[in-house]
Amino acid sequence: MDDDEELASLLTELLTREGFSVDTRNEGRRGLSAALGGGYDLLVLDVMLPGLDGFEILRRIRRETRLPVLMLTARGEDEDRIVGLELGADDYLPKPFNTRELVARIRAIMRRLEQRAPGGRLELNGISIDPGTRDVTRDGEHVEVTTFEFDILETLMRSAGRVVSRDELMEELYGRKATPFDRSVDMHISHLRKKLEGEKPLIKTVRGVGYQFVRSPEEGVAA
Repeated sequence: MDDDEELASLLTELLTREGFSVDTRNEGRRGLSAALGGGYDLLVLDVMLPGLDGFEILRRIRRETRLPVLMLTARGEDEDRIVGLELGADDYLPKPFNTRELVARIRAIMRRLEQRAPGGRLELNGISIDPGTRDVTRDGEHVEVTTFEFDILETLMRSAGRVVSRDELMEELYGRKATPFDRSVDMHISHLRKKLEGEKPLIKTVRGVGYQFVRSPEEGVAA
């Protein structure tokens, strides 16, 4: 979704040549209706749209679906990127952007979704995940998570007790190295903590290294 019709037309032509099936909307409410109607694998969403802005569209999408969302933000607008990630965007790309980078990011998201083979159910420290259904429960109660939040949680739980670096998570999720200013993984971790943690931490930050899922309540207690 982008209100710049010329840019939308150019991107449609580019992505079609790259083998994608593309549908565009230039107005927020029509775009939201189409996205919620199903049948899409990924949404590229601009912040600035008439009718409804990208943030409100993302907020409403996250109430009903885990559809991956790549958000386009104005270059230099760090606040837009943070807000987008807070609302559940899976990744962001500042405008103006290199079209090859856009294609690469879309392919990375699609490749991860297509190639990730479901493993067995995992249960650790009160958290249970089912990769087949992508369901998450905490002490038996269902917890709603996005596709990227689920994948981060699964990666950390399968490596429970070991520190997983930000670079590992970025390579696993996005197919690129982490940069000092890329907040996407950190924001997804923050969301998971808010949704899953109670009095004792489940995901520990190892400063300067990465993140660790604790295997038992005792591991989450600082010595």
